[in-house]
Amino acid sequence: MTLADFTIAIERIVAGIEKKHGLLGEDEKRLVAYHELGHALTALALPSTDRVQKVSIVPHGIGALGYTLQRPSEDRHLQRRTELIDRLTVLLGGRAAEELVFGEPSTGAADDLARATGMARDMVLRFGMDEGLGPVAYADAPASPLVGLPAMSTLSERASPATAERIDAAVQALLGHARQRATEILRDNREMLDRTAAALMAQETLDEEALLALTAGLRAAGRPAAIRQVA
Repeated sequence: MTLADFTIAIERIVAGIEKKHGLLGEDEKRLVAYHELGHALTALALPSTDRVQKVSIVPHGIGALGYTLQRPSEDRHLQRRTELIDRLTVLLGGRAAEELVFGEPSTGAADDLARATGMARDMVLRFGMDEGLGPVAYADAPASPLVGLPAMSTLSERASPATAERIDAAVQALLGHARQRATEILRDNREMLDRTAAALMAQETLDEEALLALTAGLRAAGRPAAIRQVA
């Protein structure tokens, strides 16, 4: 048993078994390449995020047309607010790349949006990470999720309608901030994004070594700015 065997096993858990038929056409291949590199480049630009081990645009069995494989460099049990904001930014990096390059998003970001929304709701409802709402837990205990699906925090019935509106605004502000931040990272590194996308389309899979070589000189992102809610 080698490290490569473990990597293959993890990839099958994350994306399913590689498909041998139904490969992508050139237009979709290009779209998926930019989408996945939107995730990868934002992750590389944010030092607190997990290492990017591989990016692939080979379709797999659970409906994944491509995937970005990240693995933590150490075991973690707690995450700070700034780290969660970085994770939100990476989740929305795929959609941000689509909007930047093609002028509009595709349906390929559906799972990313669901995960990002769930994380933002957890930050506000469970972890008290919105400064305006304060250190209050507004969530009921989440139900046990289905296998492979995250549980989304649900608002307690004790919360007033006015509080519910403020919570919605806080969640939207987190997601809007993450989207804008991802867009800025990709815009600042647009030439590198295009060059790496061309390499990914040609090779279909880039491992960590190849990705780091292609993105040498990537402009890193700073700490997240203050998040402003829409009135």
